Amino acid sequence: MQTKVLISIIIIFVFISFSYGFFSGHYKFFPFEQIQNIKNNFSSTDLDKSQFDKEFIKPDIKSMIQIQNQEDIFSKRQNLTQFIWKNNGYPISKLPTNIIQNFEDSRFEQFSNLNRIDKLVIEMNLGIKSNGYLFIPDLSNKKLIIYQQGHAGDFFLGEKTIQFFLKKGFTVLALSMPLIEPNNQPFVKIEEFGEIKFNSHNYFKFLESENFSPISYFLDPIIISLNYLEQNFKFDSYSIIGISGGGWSTVLISALDERISNSYSVAGSLPIFLRSIPENFGDYEQTNPDLYKITNYLELYILASYGENRKFIQIFNKYDPCCFSGELYKTYEIEIKEIMSELKGEFFIHLDDSHKEHKISENALKLIDKLYL
Repeated sequence: MQTKVLISIIIIFVFISFSYGFFSGHYKFFPFEQIQNIKNNFSSTDLDKSQFDKEFIKPDIKSMIQIQNQEDIFSKRQNLTQFIWKNNGYPISKLPTNIIQNFEDSRFEQFSNLNRIDKLVIEMNLGIKSNGYLFIPDLSNKKLIIYQQGHAGDFFLGEKTIQFFLKKGFTVLALSMPLIEPNNQPFVKIEEFGEIKFNSHNYFKFLESENFSPISYFLDPIIISLNYLEQNFKFDSYSIIGISGGGWSTVLISALDERISNSYSVAGSLPIFLRSIPENFGDYEQTNPDLYKITNYLELYILASYGENRKFIQIFNKYDPCCFSGELYKTYEIEIKEIMSELKGEFFIHLDDSHKEHKISENALKLIDKLYL
């Protein structure tokens, strides 16, 4: 009898473990990223992905860049704005739907130099919401930096980065990508397809029309938050740092909004011609052909760099188990620097070989602190 009970318990345990493992792998929730990092740390194939450097044909980089002067910059930005916001124009006057001051979240209560958290609630088209946290320091350096998390989950995953800047006196605005916690995943009714639970960026393609671009979901929370901050605080500068999909957001918002001075994109993007391996291809927003026909990645890097006292910095993890590993950036680094030498603004790339994870490392933060803060 006891043996049968023990066997039953073991079977139930195995079933639960298998089910949890399956859903963790499929939906990429905890501990998917941790297991993936452990796996790659012990893998013999993760040490050098230079083999993939041969999976492309290098084009004439400068011929792909249709930017020669300030007028070209403004034209590109205008065309991007029209594509993303149509006839509504850049949302420079929009403000958050709600501000909750002194918001409590026990996950952050041990932070150093933290006076309070304000929660910024932003409601967008079709009920999609963004919930950002504004970390306000006790001792401020009068500078603000935006932390933009990627696809891995809640911006709590970036607690070390948030704390790093908070300790240095920065006010930190933390944001997650749309549809990712603490943001919502609403059911959206689409006439041709029924009601769909929007839990993936790939569903956004069903919302594209002549009057609306879902790319706005990635940018509106940043822009609307900046509008609020400009009205209610007096910061000397605005910067942004993003990881993975958040690094992609960093590129696009910096290309469009010159209020942002320094931008740091970590493991965020590569030009389309360098995405021949599956890990590098990217989601809906990274590979939207209509968007990148207007302004390709090389041109976005220039737009993100351009302006008085502006810098755009790309950081790649050499042994990244997720994406954009290796030294593929060398195919375009020199050409973009040459173009930027004739314009206002600066462009830099750094390679982080200090670890084998998909993250903003302590080494990367020290580098940013030493060279750019």
